[in-house]
Amino acid sequence: MTKKYDVYGIGNALVDIDFEVSRDFITDHEIKKGLMTLVDEETQARLIRAINPEQSNRKSGGSAANTVMAVSQFGGKAFYSCKVADDEFGNFYLEDLANAGITTNLDGMKREEGITGKCLVMITDDADRTMNTFLGITTSLSTDEVSEDAIKESEYIYLEGYLVASPTAFEAMKLTKQLAEKHGVKTSITLSDPSIVEGFKGLFHEVIGNSVDLLFCNEEEALKFTDSSNINVAREELKKIAKRFVITQGKNGAMIFDGDTFIDIEPYEVNAADTNGAGDMFAGAFLYGITNGHTYAGSGKLASLASSKIVSQYGPRLDMKAIKEIQNHTL
Repeated sequence: MTKKYDVYGIGNALVDIDFEVSRDFITDHEIKKGLMTLVDEETQARLIRAINPEQSNRKSGGSAANTVMAVSQFGGKAFYSCKVADDEFGNFYLEDLANAGITTNLDGMKREEGITGKCLVMITDDADRTMNTFLGITTSLSTDEVSEDAIKESEYIYLEGYLVASPTAFEAMKLTKQLAEKHGVKTSITLSDPSIVEGFKGLFHEVIGNSVDLLFCNEEEALKFTDSSNINVAREELKKIAKRFVITQGKNGAMIFDGDTFIDIEPYEVNAADTNGAGDMFAGAFLYGITNGHTYAGSGKLASLASSKIVSQYGPRLDMKAIKEIQNHTL
């Protein structure tokens, strides 16, 4: 039976404000270069005032949002559970998702007062990304934002790993997975970030439980999650908790376990400009592939090319011309 949605995602809702800065800007504002730092509203407002708005670019963001956006751009059907405030940035966020054909739990709903989360993505000439994030109302994402009807109508759920850092969002993750299993929907999760894995490993194990159908991580996350120093050891450990998994390896491509064998995905050589969103794009293109009749190898090739295009530009989103070129090249 054909499902209404290929992927049901749940994650943080952040308006990404991307802009290029000098290394002096980073130093002058005492920002920790190359890291994602959570900041308060006042700090973020000060930085926004220091930016030339004409040189910045706004997009609906958040890790899982980038992934479901990629699913939709490639031609898949996606639903996104999230939380934004009844403010200007919240309006922008929902309009951006709607324009991409993504259905949300907030469609037609009255939103709470508050401040929609924003992520300032500062990109330097060495292709490094430095993020200052004020989470705003997304910190109170909870089981209230979970839609059982949409989960039931999906082929896969996709859980954003960053949610383990919030007690209420963690409960939402667990409920989403429970409802997916109740309705026979496949489960997937991303480990999101090495520091999150290190700080919340126990909670990841709790939400994963006995197993997930598909796990996404990069090499560093795989090593930290399995307490390994060797990727071949780590991938054997991952078999114990994931029926299938993808380990992205940056310039070395990716490694996919399809449940039976390992598939090496070759990288595409690029001049890296910005690594922001590469892992999110890989997951989105891959999920699109496997939910639309493509093999794991074919989906991996599609995802590898798509993520290589992302790192060769600024920002975590491809335009539709690039999407069509990728599809013509790989599908």
